[in-house]
Amino acid sequence: MQLLWFIPTHGDGRYLGTATGGRSVSFPYFRQIAQAVDDLGYTGALLPTGRSCEDAWVVASTLVSLTQRMRFLVAIRPGLMSPAVAARMAATFDRLSGGRLLINVVTGGDPVESAGDGLHLNHDQRYELTDEFLTVWRSLVSSETANFKGEYLDIQDGKILFPPVQQPYPPLWFGGSSAVAQKIAAKHVDVYLTWGEPPAQVAEKIAAVQRLAEAEGRTLRFGIRLHVIVRETESQAWDAANELIRYVDDEAIAKAQKAYSRMDSEGQRRMSQLHKGSREALEISPNLWAGVGLVRGGAGTALVGDPDTIATRMQEYADLGIETFILSGYPHLEEAYRVAELLFPRLPLENLPKVETQHIISPFGEIVANQDFPKNNAREKATSIS
Repeated sequence: MQLLWFIPTHGDGRYLGTATGGRSVSFPYFRQIAQAVDDLGYTGALLPTGRSCEDAWVVASTLVSLTQRMRFLVAIRPGLMSPAVAARMAATFDRLSGGRLLINVVTGGDPVESAGDGLHLNHDQRYELTDEFLTVWRSLVSSETANFKGEYLDIQDGKILFPPVQQPYPPLWFGGSSAVAQKIAAKHVDVYLTWGEPPAQVAEKIAAVQRLAEAEGRTLRFGIRLHVIVRETESQAWDAANELIRYVDDEAIAKAQKAYSRMDSEGQRRMSQLHKGSREALEISPNLWAGVGLVRGGAGTALVGDPDTIATRMQEYADLGIETFILSGYPHLEEAYRVAELLFPRLPLENLPKVETQHIISPFGEIVANQDFPKNNAREKATSIS
């Protein structure tokens, strides 16, 4: 199992839908989160994209030299970037980071935002363009000369001179719930992502994409994007979930849902359908809570519970074929530590940093009475459970 975290370049705070408890999302704050991700043993972090965010490529580039292991999941945008420019950007970032780039393919789902960026294609046209884009991009980053003429792109003798570290190219990640999106995923990408829908719906998606990939003679890996609210007890976790939306009023919900209704994203439609803009019945599946999606676009669900319960729910997704979890929580700095402390000991993670034997002992927790090392009760409990 691989766990990634999230760098909130569009804002962060203790509560949703309010400036109360909010914090400035500045470079020092991004640095703190990235270094926490790096030190704690997350595989990496997703950086969001869109006009509400700081530019993901610029932010990731500023954080590379401040981290050692973490990988950066950064978006390429068909229709907003040429495949050749995107290929050079990816190859350069991958080389200078020592092979720490992951590529998130984003077609966009808000026609208003797309028009503001100069992209005037409908839903299916954007995916047709994405198909052409990825055909060219994969060729270029694999150090081939690209000659391609399609409906949207005309590439003549395209090439990049300096290849990436990862071969044949940095892995392609992609999320799309519509039929055309799933066809694109089956044809081109390495990791298919879904937002945090109930397990039965996720299983249907995985099965559909697997069938399409088999028809292309390919296999894919699968990941899921979720928030997480984990506390030492179940009741504390649900209290924290309710506290997160304590300032979300009906006006904020109505405004958010109106914005989502204009989008042509099938994934966003499915997210909105889970709660239907209502505070009632937000637990849509055991320990899966749709409260975040009342006012947040994109990933709108959270796993809520104590560490053992959350680990069990994550394993249920893993049993369906999910290998990678992209998690987040509010505020993102503190919750990165909380998730690592409470969940990591209970999960079959592959990439945790190994602690070398040292002559100088570093305490985990404060020394008791100036003489005794503190007990690791949580780790002992996790060991007894496993």
